[in-house]
Order: sequence, then structure tokens, then C-alpha cells
Amino acid sequence: MEPLASKIRPKTLEEFVGQEHLVGEGKPLNVAIKQKHLFSFILWGPPGSGKTTLARIYANSLKAKIYELSAVSAGKADIKKILAEKLTDIPKVLFLDEIHRFNKSQQDFLLPYLEKGEIVLIGATTENPSFEVIPPLLSRCRVFVLNELSEDNLKAIIKRTGLEIKKEAVDWLVKMANGDARQLITMLENTYELYHKITVETLTNTLQSKFLRYDKAGEEHYNTISAFIKSMRAGQADAALYYLARMIDAGEDPKFIARRMVIFASEDIGLAQPTALVVANDVFRAVETVGLPECSINLATGVVYLCHCKKDRSAYEAYQRAMADVKKYGNLPIPLELRNPETKLMKELNYGKGYEKYSKESFLPDKLKGKRYYFRGKE
Repeated sequence: MEPLASKIRPKTLEEFVGQEHLVGEGKPLNVAIKQKHLFSFILWGPPGSGKTTLARIYANSLKAKIYELSAVSAGKADIKKILAEKLTDIPKVLFLDEIHRFNKSQQDFLLPYLEKGEIVLIGATTENPSFEVIPPLLSRCRVFVLNELSEDNLKAIIKRTGLEIKKEAVDWLVKMANGDARQLITMLENTYELYHKITVETLTNTLQSKFLRYDKAGEEHYNTISAFIKSMRAGQADAALYYLARMIDAGEDPKFIARRMVIFASEDIGLAQPTALVVANDVFRAVETVGLPECSINLATGVVYLCHCKKDRSAYEAYQRAMADVKKYGNLPIPLELRNPETKLMKELNYGKGYEKYSKESFLPDKLKGKRYYFRGKE
């Protein structure tokens, strides 16, 4: 039997739900599809926001042959097979899901084929491409950012299923899905298969059953990483190790975990133990170099170290206060003494005049003179 997600998947832009900033009239992907513009791009957005569907709609509009691979399991050999296939006047579109899982060598391998136009790449990722995609490949692709689907979007998708669902069950589903259409559809399909009716009770029973397990793209992913970070923040090594093991066992990307540890080292430990950032960065590099399963040892060692560090959020909170003023006041004029007198005119306008390297006088813009953001050791 055809899966529900496949049955209701939009085939055209007119059927597509959400991402109006990309597919609405006159918006970039709408224009590209209508004009049959051939180019490579990356779709960056949360799970269940429509990345795969948009890739298929784009490829179909070009009358191209689309090859769908997951970077989790695919490699250079799979791409070579695609390149070797002979097609006449038909573009080849490679949809590479979870492109952030491709290592540097694999990403490098794609470059010459994109350059020669032998293949059009559509990458999909839930991770920031700036960190996960090598600059040469990123420079050859346009990045489109997708948003979580709104409640109205999710209700429209529920309506497309044709299933009989009462309002209270619809409301429950929308809240549970948290902007993720894939999670919503999976929940609907599993509940209907188990109980042959959709009610709040049957939905709740399905959610609590073992039918649905940890989903890297779903709510449990965010709940677990949140518990992991809060355990490290409280210095509870046992709890942090438990949540680490739970994520590894579920197939979580170890680089995602290591990246959160790097952030934690500055955000929560900060100046209390500056070497924490060095350790966290080394753990991240070890994860990249070693890979699973052995890199779990590097992660565990780093987690215990970070748990035992003293905590100091003063630098992080100082930055937040400074950012609040940037948002509030905009680009305030920089004091003249701090400006470089690059030209004669600038000197005549007193650029750099009166500047002293170790002055005690505030270097902040006049409107913020005397303002303090950083309070040493204050959490």
C-alpha cells in the first residue's frame, strides 16, 4: 500500500503548502521553476518543512531526471554511477539529502561536475551550511532558508489526507507536530493503521506506544539535546552521559552533539575555565577524524570534563546586553578619535584626533557613554 506521505505529496507549486517567501508569486523558487532556470542550490530548514518535495517539483519542471541519495549512506561510487548514465538533452538533478553528512573529500568530488554542468545539485540540510558545506561548493550553490510550517499550513496538510478528524484531534496534532509535516503525517498514518480512527485518545495512545521511537528529525531530538545541555550546565555528569548515550544509540549525528559542546564551552563555562573551549574544539575535531563508533569515547571524555568545569556566563550575557543596544539604537556614530584618518580630508575632520591606546575614557558611542555590559564573574 502506498504510504500516506507519498499519496498526498504535492506534485506542483500550486499544491505546495508553506514557504511563501520562496514559492509565492514573484519569489525566487517560483520564478526559477516557471522560467526553467537550471542552477544548483541548497535547501536549509527544519525537518518536515518541504525540502524533498520542493526538489522534486523543481526537477519535474525542468523535465530532468532526478536522482535521490542520502549522504548518510551514499558515497562517491553512487555519484559516479549517476554521471556514467548516458542521457540525451535531459538534465541530471542530484538531490542529496543531509548533505552536511558528506565529508570534505566527498564534497570536493562534486565540484568539477558542477563546474562542467554535468549535474545540477540540490542539497538538503537541517544544519547551517556555513559550518557543514565547504566554501568552494557553497559558492557554487544558492542557499534557500525554509521555515517551520505554520499551524494553518499543517491544518491544510491534514485536510489533504482526506481522513475524518474532529477539530480537537486536529488541534492536538498541530501542537504535537511543532511545525514538522513529516512528523504529523507519520503520526496520522500510524494511528489510523493501529486504531482505524483518529481521535485525541488514539493519537495519545500511539504516541506513548513503541510504534514511534526516537526521531532525529522530531521533537524527541530537541528534548534530548536540551536535557543533555541542562545536565552539563548543572554539572551532573551521570545524567549528561546518559543523554549522550541515548542520542548515540538513536543514530544522532555525533558532529551535532560535538557542536553543541563547543557552544556550551563558551556560553556556560566561558571565562571560568577558558581551556574548556580548547577541549571542546579538540573533541569536535576528533569526532570529524575518528567517526563512530570510537568517537563516542571522545565525546564522553569531553562531556565529563565540561560537567566538572566551573560555570561563568558573564561574557555571554554581556554580549546579549550589547546586542540589545545594537538592535535598539542601530548604527550609532563611532567616536572620531577611534576612526582611522586614511586621507587628508579625514585628518582635517579630526578622525583619530586625541586617540590614546590605554585611555580610561569610554570608547562607546556618545549615546552609550558609561554604559556597562560586562560584569566580571556575574551570572
